[in-house]
Formats: sequence, structure tokens, C-alpha cells
Amino acid sequence: MVYPVLKKGSVEKRFKDAAEVYASYKVDVSKALEKLKKVQVSLHCWQGDDVGGFEVKEDKTLTGGIMSTGAFPGKARNGEELRADLEKAMSLIPGKHRVNLHAIYLESKGKFVDRNEIGPEHFTEWVSWAKKNGYKLDFNPSFFSHPKSASGLTLSHPDKNIRKFWVEHGIRSREIAADFAKKLNSKVVNNVWIPDGAKDIPADRWAPRERLIESLDAIFAKKVDSKVKDAVEGKVFGIGSEEYVVGSNEFYLSYAITHNKLVCMDMGHYHPTEVVHDKVSAVLPFVPELLIHVSRPIRWDSDHVVILNDDLQMLAKEIVRGNALDRVYLATDFFDGSINRIGAWVTGVRSLQKALLIALLEPSDILKKLELEGKGAEKLAMMEETKTLPFAAVWDYFCETAGVPVGSAWLNDMVDYEKKVTSKRK
Repeated sequence: MVYPVLKKGSVEKRFKDAAEVYASYKVDVSKALEKLKKVQVSLHCWQGDDVGGFEVKEDKTLTGGIMSTGAFPGKARNGEELRADLEKAMSLIPGKHRVNLHAIYLESKGKFVDRNEIGPEHFTEWVSWAKKNGYKLDFNPSFFSHPKSASGLTLSHPDKNIRKFWVEHGIRSREIAADFAKKLNSKVVNNVWIPDGAKDIPADRWAPRERLIESLDAIFAKKVDSKVKDAVEGKVFGIGSEEYVVGSNEFYLSYAITHNKLVCMDMGHYHPTEVVHDKVSAVLPFVPELLIHVSRPIRWDSDHVVILNDDLQMLAKEIVRGNALDRVYLATDFFDGSINRIGAWVTGVRSLQKALLIALLEPSDILKKLELEGKGAEKLAMMEETKTLPFAAVWDYFCETAGVPVGSAWLNDMVDYEKKVTSKRK
């Protein structure tokens, strides 16, 4: 099947008409597009190989509550293939974006390197590639899928030697992030998430959290490049930690506020009735910046590919309404091995960008004024009317001027790449 390619003239004409419509609502489309161009999304590398990583070891079974389902052919088998796939995805997404690495994506030239021994030298290929393509990098220590995490505990483990091992991994990860910051002259978000918890009711909820505080303090004790932005990520529960999560959302929110760290809010890490968009205005006044992992939970932290749903649109609107685009780091976090992995990346990031554009095109000044004046019916009606404003015409123009395929035409590139590249991987 050949997916439709829109004519250039039609895109420009629809954009001009849409701009006039938005102008009637006192929205400057050009300013909205300029703001959208500056938003850099951090693409998670682990979508490209189902969170396998490139460590030299026999057992690559995922542990720590992480699960990638499906066996779609053509996943990346090494750094070269993963970087090529990321480049392809980037070529189909408007704007210049970032790449988010986990520690397990080190390249050690066939030698076994344990987590407490990793260093910048194991990510030189990533840095060279980023420089060549003008990308920036973010980082995550990997506290899962390792013999020393088999018990379900890492930084909160009662064994001091195991804790020491993972603390050293956290320290080494910050050094790698600092190396990225120096060599790429950019901020680098270094996000700490651990799987620690209990499947059933623990006898002691206090001691593991006390040990976790001690471990985190040790990891963050050394000063590194000021461009490194340390973040801590909580969770409500996971596979194997259904009853008790040591690093809960409340724990990390408190730690971040008292230790001047970023809070990472993952859209799938809360109770099903909780929504991240309601938390942005509640938390951001008390912390310098936020990291948001953009995902799509279905009844639990299922890490489905991001789509343009209500949750995503409300998140984007809350960030924009609060003039917080420069204080929020946006990183995608999902992994679906059942579909074309490049298609998952592109669908997810383009959906996030669409949500941001809708938010930037919202006549929020009018809505806020109506609310302040107590005109509830008018405000509600206006909110509903804005849902059918022609944002798609502005989006298509944004894609065309960025030099990426408009509409569904990007699927032609994805299918062609699959035919020529990924389908040949065995």
C-alpha cells in the first residue's frame, strides 16, 4: 500500500486559512510554531531493541518489573543498528531532538564490563554519533536485569556490599552524564529509577527507605558538571512489588524537594484514577524543574505507545498554560515489540508534538478571562469549540517546513526502511 502524499500547495493554502481562523481567537500561529520548534523530546533508545541492551552476558532476561511483549522481526542487535534506526526515526519527526540512553547500552568491544565498572569510554560511539548528527544525550543508570538485583532490592538491599555495588553504579552513571554534558555542551538529565519493593506485605517498611536515602546521598555526594540534572523516579507498584515500593512517588517527591533534585513523573506510575497533568501545577512551584516520562498506561504501567489521547492533550495544556515549557523535560518511555519499532517511536513523538501544538494554539487567555469572570457556560462552550479548530492544517505546515513527511506519508519511508534494512536482520 502507498500512503497518501499531500501536495505542497494544498498544505500552504490550508495553513493560511487556519491561521486566519486562529487569529480570530487572538492566537498567533507563527509564535506557537516558534515555541514548538524549541521543544526537544528525549527519545528512549530502549524501544529499538525491547530493552535488551548491549552488555556482554548470556542471560538478557528482563527483571525488575519490566516487560516487553511481542516478537516483531528486525530489532536492533548492536549499537550501529540501533543508531541507524534512531536516525531513521528522527528523519520522520519534525525538529531536532535528544536521545535517552540506559547504562545497559554500553559498547565494550566484546568484553564483559560489570555495572560498577562502566565509564565514559564505553559510550564513545554514542557521543561521536551524537556530535555528527547534532543530537544531545540523556542517561539512566540500569538497576535491573542483573544477578545483584535478583532479590528485587538494589539501593535498599540489607546487604551492605550489594548496596555498595549499586551505589558505585549510580556514581559511575553520573560521571558518564557529566562526560556527555562536557563533550556535547548540553544539559544532561540523569534519571534514577530502581525496582526495589516487595510482592507481599513487608514486616518493615522503614529500614529499606532509610537505606535508600543513605544510598542516594552517597550517589549524589560528589559534585559533577552543573549541566547534569539529577532526577529521581517513583512508582506506585510493579511486577514483583505489588504491595510495597521503596522508592514510592511520595518518597521521591519528598527527597527531590529537600535535596534539590528533579522529580520524574511517569504517566504510568500512578493509580489508574490519578493523572499527571493535575500534578504539574501542584509540584512545579516547589521544585526547580520536572522530568516527565510520556507513556500510555492501560490499567497499569503497560508502557503502550503514546497516542493523541485526552491524557496527553491535558498534560500538554497544563504545561503550556503554566508557561512551564522551559522548566519541564519531556522524555518518551514505552516499548512495544509487537509492531514496527520505528513506527512506534515516530507515532509516539509526533503524537506528543501534536498535543503540544494543540496546547500552544489554545486561546487560553480568553478561557482564563471567562473563568475569572464567572462565565462558566461560556468557558465550557469555548473549550468545546476549540476542539474542532483546524490544528491539523498547522501541524501539516510544521512538518512540511521542517522537511519531514506530511500526514501519513511518513509510513512510506518506514515501510521502505523495513523492506531494505530491518527485515534482513536475522
